[in-house]
Amino acid sequence: MSRDDGIWVGIDVSKDSLDVGALPSGQVWSVPNDEAGVVQLLAEFSPAQPSLIVMEATGGYEMLAALGLSAAGIPVAVVNPRQARDFAKAMGRLAKTDKVDAAILALFAERIRPEPRPLADAEQAMLKALVNRRTQVVQMLVAEKNRLPSTIPAVKDHIKEHIDWLRQEQDQLDAELASYLQKTQVWTDNDRLLQSVPGVGIVTSLTLLAELPELGSLNRKQIASLVGVAPLNRDSGKMHARRSTWGGRSSVRATLYMATLVATQHNHQIKIFYERLCAAGKAKKVAIVACMRKLLVILNAMIRNQTPWHAAKTA
Repeated sequence: MSRDDGIWVGIDVSKDSLDVGALPSGQVWSVPNDEAGVVQLLAEFSPAQPSLIVMEATGGYEMLAALGLSAAGIPVAVVNPRQARDFAKAMGRLAKTDKVDAAILALFAERIRPEPRPLADAEQAMLKALVNRRTQVVQMLVAEKNRLPSTIPAVKDHIKEHIDWLRQEQDQLDAELASYLQKTQVWTDNDRLLQSVPGVGIVTSLTLLAELPELGSLNRKQIASLVGVAPLNRDSGKMHARRSTWGGRSSVRATLYMATLVATQHNHQIKIFYERLCAAGKAKKVAIVACMRKLLVILNAMIRNQTPWHAAKTA
């Protein structure tokens, strides 16, 4: 079979197994979610060359299969589970089992045909894991600090010890991340470009490098939509609702929000844009989201063109 035959595949991912559905054959089968299972998938799909394989993002359980299939040149799209579930409801498929979900994902691949995007390689996955762990440690540190003042004296020493340990853990992770960045010249160069922008610090830069590898490879509308800062219409008949943003990568959006708050005070270009929107009567929240989008578009162009801020801001 050739790619022109149109083979569409859906893979429902769980911790221990990969349930596979294929169209037009209608076959559904299961393999283990481990290296042996991925080898079986490659043996099945390498000769057949599917038009597209779709699987849901499942908190990392999909990475082994997605990386293995993508590395073999097979187009893979990892989609938001809500998007796939909404499609199933629209098709009237309300039952939910692993095999049913695999068949639905195959149908989703055939009908919707989401665009395959470059997947993180092993080093990218490691960078993402380190950044995520740092975020977890910082969140625990903040929680313990907030807990300390209202805790009875008998427990305070334990919390203080934990705070000290978390600080050491954060320092160690910061050192590992700094070292890890040096392994790839592209990361080093892009980190330098990103941090040249007023408002963008090491945390924002690391988050973008780890969580948004597409930065610089998409156009302005695509990157804004991917992160979830593109305004979407909600109109029906004579009703014209206010456009809003939703979906996208929440971790990137949260970090971009904090960077934008700083940029509205210390980045001349973003500050002027924010003040102009507020003066025009825009709500502050709307103005901030617009500034997030503008900052993201600037960063995207800088990475694409490898242009530092002092040159990009006048472009």
